[in-house]
Amino acid sequence: MARTVRTAAPAALVPATALALGLSLLGAAAPASAAQAPTPHLDSVEQTLRQVSPGLEGSVWERTAGNRLGSSVPGGADWLLQTPGCWGDAACTDRPGSRRLLDKTRQDIAAARETVDISTLAPFPNGGYQDAIVAGLKEAVGRGGRLKVRIMVGAAPVYHSTVIPSSYRDELLARLGPEAAAGITLNVASMTTSKTAFSWNHSKLVVVDGTSVITGGINSWKDDYLETAHPVSDVDLALTGPAAGSAGRYLDSLWDWTCRNKSSWASVWFAASPGADCMPSLPRPAAPAGGGDVPALAVGGLGVGIRRSDPASAFNPVLPTAGDTRCGIGVHDNTNADRDYDTVNPEESALRALVSSATSHIEISQQDVHATCPPLPRYDVRLYDALAAKLVSGVKVRIVVSDPANRGTIGSGGYSQIKSLSEVSDALRGRLTALTGDGTRARTAMCENLQLATFRASDRPTWADGKPYAQHHKLVSVDGSAFYIGSKNLYPSWLQDFGYVVESPAAARQLTSDLLDPQWRYSQATATHDYTRGLCQG
Repeated sequence: MARTVRTAAPAALVPATALALGLSLLGAAAPASAAQAPTPHLDSVEQTLRQVSPGLEGSVWERTAGNRLGSSVPGGADWLLQTPGCWGDAACTDRPGSRRLLDKTRQDIAAARETVDISTLAPFPNGGYQDAIVAGLKEAVGRGGRLKVRIMVGAAPVYHSTVIPSSYRDELLARLGPEAAAGITLNVASMTTSKTAFSWNHSKLVVVDGTSVITGGINSWKDDYLETAHPVSDVDLALTGPAAGSAGRYLDSLWDWTCRNKSSWASVWFAASPGADCMPSLPRPAAPAGGGDVPALAVGGLGVGIRRSDPASAFNPVLPTAGDTRCGIGVHDNTNADRDYDTVNPEESALRALVSSATSHIEISQQDVHATCPPLPRYDVRLYDALAAKLVSGVKVRIVVSDPANRGTIGSGGYSQIKSLSEVSDALRGRLTALTGDGTRARTAMCENLQLATFRASDRPTWADGKPYAQHHKLVSVDGSAFYIGSKNLYPSWLQDFGYVVESPAAARQLTSDLLDPQWRYSQATATHDYTRGLCQG
């Protein structure tokens, strides 16, 4: 099948194309700048998605070129939106990352000419996040135009029963004031696609006009991120260009289901501005100009309840048979035992493919790599098998997860789902032993190639108020060249999620210097495995 890549086509590219053609006709090689840089990691992920979910291309996943990272100055690194951004300061009195995120949110929304599309996990945005949304909308409407605005949250049953879209609608319109509110057609929804499979929206997106996007793991909650002495450490990215249109089309998939189910109070709570109906899609440019050279692969998942399978897929995986992922409750294991689930959740295959594409080193920064078990399966067996294969081949693997001291009373009530790092190392050793058939060889592969630690943001073991460091990243980086940032956890979770695989050595260097390096500088004190120091517990 031929590959289709959405890209902006500015006139400035024409001379380079003509030059390359002319040189070719003359028998000379085209200059390196005229050729596309190799993208082996994106190619690998794309090839996998064409096998797994070919019918979802353009709606749930899509590769684009010509994007630009959303930095404040050309070549800047602040497209990487970190919260709180106070590395080395346990008191965290200055939070430049949080300020940058709020400013970027306001700026992007303020630039809107037609549409603003926001999604997050319930509850609705509040505090500084809500302030940024209101200020941006006021500025955009103040130019005299009209906007179509959608705001969606995913709601866990019972837990989010007090999250009422009509209340949020009324608050937002009141904050905007009559003049600005009159210029906005507003949809607000809370949605749950499957209570029995624990599935609801978990994506975090701000998409403006289908031309700019902010996405990652950051929830728009003031109490966890802003108005606290122990803020959650998290990360988003910002992009401009065709990749933003991919995000908008993904949200159309969620809103199409939401609008079709808006009369079902068990699934959707919906509210709109006076006279407005539910908007299953928003207008956006077919190929917005990004003005850059960054290739990106947008990839999401539909969780459970929106679509059963991708009929176009001929995917026939060998599903794992490991029994140690189950925890005694008979919930169907979508992650490890359901081919149809795979076909409508391509992000899971994409992340495994990204890990498998590594040839030198892998950095994984996550809240967890193990789920709350029960009721969910303990881990993704195929992901662990991919990591095991890399360790055996000599690829260096670093995994940093949130401090288990953040664990809630039932596992998922806080920012950790494990009691000890040994849960991760024991499972990884088990998969290595299954792969090699040799427990000694499995241990050697871990000792020689693994770094495993819990997260710290400074030299102190806790924040200054004594609370443990909470990490909420959903980040995978490979070979210092390609990385994923989004809302998708590596542990089993059957939610609607979205993120990007970006292949750009320049951006990957910024990610390393601004996040991965300081993270390891402080977190390595907690390591149970560190091949550079000969540390290998268990």
